[in-house]
Order: sequence, then C-alpha cells, then structure tokens
Amino acid sequence: MNVFVVLAHPEPLSFNGSMFRTAVDVLMKAGHEVKASDLYAMQFDPVSGRHNFTTVKDPNYFRPQIEEMHATEAKGFAEDIESEIQKIEWCDLMIWQFPLWWFGLPGILKGWVDRVFAMGRTYGGGRIYGSGIFRGKRALLSLTTGGPSSAYVKGGPQGDIDAILRPIQRGMLQFVGFDVLAPQITYGPVRMEQEQRNDLLAAFANRLEDIDSEKPIDVGIY
Repeated sequence: MNVFVVLAHPEPLSFNGSMFRTAVDVLMKAGHEVKASDLYAMQFDPVSGRHNFTTVKDPNYFRPQIEEMHATEAKGFAEDIESEIQKIEWCDLMIWQFPLWWFGLPGILKGWVDRVFAMGRTYGGGRIYGSGIFRGKRALLSLTTGGPSSAYVKGGPQGDIDAILRPIQRGMLQFVGFDVLAPQITYGPVRMEQEQRNDLLAAFANRLEDIDSEKPIDVGIY
C-alpha cells in the first residue's frame, strides 16, 4: 500500500511530531511505501495566488479555479503544488497529523488544501463525493486537542467532536472522493505524563499495523 503522511505542527518534538514519526516508521516496517510532507519543515507557503502556476489564463483578473482548470490542461502548476498533488494521486491512504486549532485545521494545512486541492486536477466536472477523482482511496485524520474528551461531546463546552470534524471529513476529503476512516483523536496530550503518551503512541502503532483492513465510516452530511 502507498501511504502519504502530512504533518502540520511547528515543533518536531511535540506529541504531533511523535505521532507523525510513529506513523512513518510503523508503516515502513510493515512493508508499505511511504511519502511524507512535514509542512513547517518544508516552509510550505499556505497563501494562494498566481505563484501557484507557471501558466496564465487571464492576466487581468485572477480567478483561482479558472487558473487551476487551465493549469490542469496545460500542465502549469508550480513545482511545490505539482509535487503535493502527485503524492495524493500516488497514495492509497492519506494521513493528516495535526493539532485542532480554533475548531479546525492549522492555517498551514488549510492553506495546503486551498492550493493543492485544485479544480480540474482534484475535483470538478461533476467529479465529487461518490464520483470523486480520488474514489477508492482512504483518508485518516490523526489529531490532538487541548481539552479532555468530556469537553467534546454533545452538550459539552466544545460540542460534538464529530460535528467539529465534519467540515474536514465531509467538505474536504469526501468531497474529492476519499473514503474516511475513523479519526485517531488524542485528547489533551499536553496534560498527560510521558508514560500515558507512550501508551497512546503504542496504540496508534498497533492500529496502523492493520490499517489496510479498516473500513470507512459514515461521517454524515450537514
């Protein structure tokens, strides 16, 4: 299996960094092919603009989707975007490792989606959801929160974690055709002892050893 792992955390020694390294190491040892993008280490630019492209459709008015469709036809994506798109096209499973910030993705990962999920190349022309370009591929969100699990339930102060993740799982991943696996959620690792964090890393490793047999979940619709 080909696996693409994306990390969005600025500190390599963070728990997110440990989860990322665990994923890469375990998957490689299990015989899978792995490609990775450490967005902060790459200094990935999350700001979209004309620098996304080596081609120009309309020099007078910048419409990102029109330029994306033109770049798809003319092979005109900038090298940093083309490289990331090719990783998605290559993989059978994509894993995003990130901290939940302000009820969503870190800005660098959201900007990665804005630039890399390009119209024409990753969706469009009716190719969305069940007819999406990446149908048959699977995706997994692995994330950390600041608060405890009791805060992320219906009626809790943060609300239902499934509802929080739905814009990502449904509006991004399923939109372009991915089947979504159950998220790997670590609640409040900053408040844990190292032994507890080690246990969670081991549990994640155990899950990844059998990840190729997991079935997707129903994330619901809005």
